[in-house]
Amino acid sequence: MTVETAAGATPPDPELVQLLTPEGQRVPNERYDALIADITGDDVRSMYRDLVLGRRVDGEAVALQRQGELGLWASLLGQEAAQVGSARAMRDQDHVFPTYREHAVALCRGVDPVSLLALFRGVDQGSWDTVGTNFHLYTIVIGAQTLHATGYAMGIQRDGAIGTGDLERDAAVIAYFGDGATSQGDVNEAFIWASVTNAPVVFFCQNNQWAISEPLERQTRVPLYRRAAGFGFPGVRVDGNDVLACLAVTREALQRARDGEGPTLVEAFTYRMGAHTTTDDPTRYRLNAELEHWKLKDPIERVKAYMVRSDLADQEFFDSVERDAEELAVHLRAACRALPDPTPVSIFDHVYVEPTPDLVAQRDEMTTYLDSFALGGQASLGRDKFAEEVAR
Repeated sequence: MTVETAAGATPPDPELVQLLTPEGQRVPNERYDALIADITGDDVRSMYRDLVLGRRVDGEAVALQRQGELGLWASLLGQEAAQVGSARAMRDQDHVFPTYREHAVALCRGVDPVSLLALFRGVDQGSWDTVGTNFHLYTIVIGAQTLHATGYAMGIQRDGAIGTGDLERDAAVIAYFGDGATSQGDVNEAFIWASVTNAPVVFFCQNNQWAISEPLERQTRVPLYRRAAGFGFPGVRVDGNDVLACLAVTREALQRARDGEGPTLVEAFTYRMGAHTTTDDPTRYRLNAELEHWKLKDPIERVKAYMVRSDLADQEFFDSVERDAEELAVHLRAACRALPDPTPVSIFDHVYVEPTPDLVAQRDEMTTYLDSFALGGQASLGRDKFAEEVAR
């Protein structure tokens, strides 16, 4: 990749890996430049498109929630570069264990964003293909997914799918979580298990500096990435608003895992520009001046400035991406409103792969109860379908 390098430019924080300044200037880095040397102009344009589409999905979902179409939404606004950069570092065989905010990661892994809306609309419990995408279900319990990810990574290890040198076989796992989750016992237990078993997992912490209303200084006295040393594996802090830096750092961490070298903690230092969720009012606990300061570090504008500075795109390209984003928005609005409501007893359908006698009895009891409220048509329909499955 041909880049324009800012003469004498250095990251403002010596602990922070940064390859693009907020103004879009390329910062040389002896260690990480080689990890993105293969990135072409087409790759940068594709990442920019993912950043824009990810933000548009998020913006439309917030609007749909405000209009009463979704019960809740957790915004990713401001964290697009951390998600797209890390997602682009993965190979097809790698596995993702997300929180409830990794909408841009889902998009990069091929998950239909309508499936995300369905979850927050309350019409299903997560309907995307976790096998085809290797993007596992959203986890609402804070930090629990780090244990799931570590366990899955230990399984990959026992399957012999690391350290073989086979680019299409060796796999790794990445677990996403926020700065607040680092105070949870599950996360620290996952760190211990991953360390002592040398599990092929990358712990990707999006440090957006606010655990709902609790600021970072109430969570830790040292940078979060330094905690890794206490557990016996490396940690690195990256500019979470720099998509190239996030790509490079995550590539290195995932390859370490695939090579059998164990876990890494990546702290993507970013900022939550929106509310924690649509039930939150951030103006009650943080100053607007802080938000305005971080707007100057916007991850999308940073890449756009770099592309213009490096002659990687013209206005026609940017206009085409905006048209794609608008088309996606129109599709999302229509598809969300068209999502069918589930039958009340459909909650029993996916408890187990095969229905058990106890589950059948519980479903029949629920159906009888619903029938007593003149909901029999809908309830009985679900019961009959369930009975057919049991008979087979």
